Amino acid sequence: MPVAIRQLTPVFAGEVDGVDCTRPLAPDEVAAIEAGMDRYAVLVFRDQDLTDEQQIAFTRHFGELESYKTAGHIRKNPDQRLRPGMADFSNLDKDGNIIAADDRVWFFKLGDRLWHSDSSFRPMPAKYSLLSGRVLPSWGGNTDFADMRAAYDALDARSKAEIEPLVCLHSLIYSRAAIGFTELSEEEIAAFRPIRQRLVRRHPVTGRKSLFLASHAGAIEGWTVPEAQMFLRDLVEHATQREFVYSHEWRVGDLVMWDNRQTMHRARRFDDRNEVRDVRRTTLAGDVATIEQPEFVP
Repeated sequence: MPVAIRQLTPVFAGEVDGVDCTRPLAPDEVAAIEAGMDRYAVLVFRDQDLTDEQQIAFTRHFGELESYKTAGHIRKNPDQRLRPGMADFSNLDKDGNIIAADDRVWFFKLGDRLWHSDSSFRPMPAKYSLLSGRVLPSWGGNTDFADMRAAYDALDARSKAEIEPLVCLHSLIYSRAAIGFTELSEEEIAAFRPIRQRLVRRHPVTGRKSLFLASHAGAIEGWTVPEAQMFLRDLVEHATQREFVYSHEWRVGDLVMWDNRQTMHRARRFDDRNEVRDVRRTTLAGDVATIEQPEFVP
């Protein structure tokens, strides 16, 4: 069966048919999915009963797994629930029990309920992320996506000219401080040092421009911090209007794949004290540092 994609909203996001993510893909299937990502930015694959090994193998059709020496999270205990290459976005501890409400690892995970782009706090931001729904709660727990291309296109000409040359500073320190989590060690503060990212980025294939926003963005070079944070809040509010957002209602077996270069996303709340939400992410390394884009030419 050839790959078919049905658009889910008037702006972006598509549901894929004709792909079995548990097996190796043919070159034409890889090409069709990549073209779909360029167009829709978010793809949904239904009824994919994946193992961790199969999810990693599927992800590697589209690039190299993201790997960094510095932490992208906080771990109280080095033991991991999942194998290397898999990121745990569940509400479970390493023993498979619901994580304690006062566990600082849980505090850190709560930051994912803010709008963000994966690894925008890295020198090379992430390319694709793929999230697999293994165990889901009876209500809530949606994942919202915002199309940052459409948000950019909707700006007036004056705003586009103003933001084109701007460089933001991204750090996990900023996003976690936004939810009141500021108790970081000196080692963590050093690992989460701010990274420079352009506020406007270009897609390497389509050339289309998009806003590069995230809760990790907490400053703009050359601006005062209060002014920068208010400006960034306004941009996020603009970029997450209803017409730019797709809210994914999870089913067991869903695999959702998104392009961090063109979208923001956030997790939504659920009954995390009484129900399990076991979702597992693989992430592809980025292809270019945004700061290396050509300088703005008026």
